[in-house]
Amino acid sequence: MASLLLSLSSIVFIIFSLQFMFIPPTFSTSRRLINNHVINDHETGFRVSLKHVDSGKNLTKFERLQRGVMRGNLRLQRLINNMMMTTTSTDHSSSQVISPVHAGNGEFLMNLAIGTPPSTYSAIMDTGSDLIWTQCKPCTKCFDAPTPIFDPKKSSTFTKALCTDNLCLELPNSDCGTDGCEYLYSYGDYSSTQGVLATETFTFNNVSIKEVGFGCGEDNEGDGFNQGGGLVGLRRGPLSLVSQLKTSVFSYCLTSINDDTSENSESSLILGSLLPQLSNKTKVFTTPLIKNPSNPSFYYISLVGITVGNVDLPIKNSTFAIGLDGSGGMIIDSGTTITILEESAFRMVKKEFVAQTKLNVDNSGSTGLDLCFELPADDGSGQISIEIPKLVFHFDGASLDLDGENYMIGDAKSGLVCLAMGGSNAGISIFGNVQQQNMMVVHDLEKETLSFIPTQCDKL
Repeated sequence: MASLLLSLSSIVFIIFSLQFMFIPPTFSTSRRLINNHVINDHETGFRVSLKHVDSGKNLTKFERLQRGVMRGNLRLQRLINNMMMTTTSTDHSSSQVISPVHAGNGEFLMNLAIGTPPSTYSAIMDTGSDLIWTQCKPCTKCFDAPTPIFDPKKSSTFTKALCTDNLCLELPNSDCGTDGCEYLYSYGDYSSTQGVLATETFTFNNVSIKEVGFGCGEDNEGDGFNQGGGLVGLRRGPLSLVSQLKTSVFSYCLTSINDDTSENSESSLILGSLLPQLSNKTKVFTTPLIKNPSNPSFYYISLVGITVGNVDLPIKNSTFAIGLDGSGGMIIDSGTTITILEESAFRMVKKEFVAQTKLNVDNSGSTGLDLCFELPADDGSGQISIEIPKLVFHFDGASLDLDGENYMIGDAKSGLVCLAMGGSNAGISIFGNVQQQNMMVVHDLEKETLSFIPTQCDKL
């Protein structure tokens, strides 16, 4: 059993909002211009800070929780749609083009600048999609955003992509129009961005990168995009920022919100090799990154078992395997809040937590989470200490023994503590960002590995 100490003054739900802001990088103190897009070591790597999309909105714990769960459900549906429609196809009987769908939205924002002179805007970081895009003038349809709409006419480095350019040819749905390469990029729930593909100088704090391909969206529709002015895709596909930088390594480190300072703490995205101070870390959990041939851009990891307390759950070997049709498997995703397990596996997890947790189950359904317990009464000390079962995720080559704050969240006002996990009968599983907090999550695309390094993320 593990102890979870909950302070009555600071219990918060782990549905948090990080909004990308820039912090001085530890790599260099001078402005750099990168022409060849290669980010492959600590001399050329850079860091960007992150904040959650609901940060600073004065929401209650339940409001943050409900918003996070709703976004997670929407994202899951988008991922399911992606599994069902993975390639561009044409219905010859109706001449209707069917475009692939992508995850879309996310939980974290970053600030960056586009153009010369640079124009700053905020963007949603999305490890579930590829395209980099922002809203552009003239807009036929644009949503309200926290930063101004980009005006290409005010930049001396804006160039429209040709229809024969490689990035144009990589678009899932494009057309050669009077403006050059025109695109439509959809997110599976009537959300989409449509406009022209272009190249521009992108600036990340003091690092400027020439000729980054991005979508200049003039018709942008859908829910959830108004947290930022666009998206930055970090998947494996050729359109993503990771691919365009030709970096073999990128990482993120998400801070915990289980303390009073969480609202102002900064998470980090690192493009390039790890920060030097992480080189002496001895506790590293590494598992292979695997590819789903039907969905090669997503980051899949191989979950082979789960332990609750001292009980190894009798989960079938096929439960988390990728099927021959591309279904199933587990995706690691920074844009999904809580971990979603295949339904039969989640039922086993839930059953063991109920059996091993010496608290009354709450059946009100008020939190939007599947399993909650009633907290005991305060003994007058201002803190509540409860015993919860240990939770271990067994990945291929690495067993991740999670801290209590990575899977149990509590709210003193409501008198509840909840398991930050859920189930889905869609087959696919997602390892969410609550389970990843206070760990450096390292994607090494050359070695095809993913590593978890326990790290105090707000101290980087």
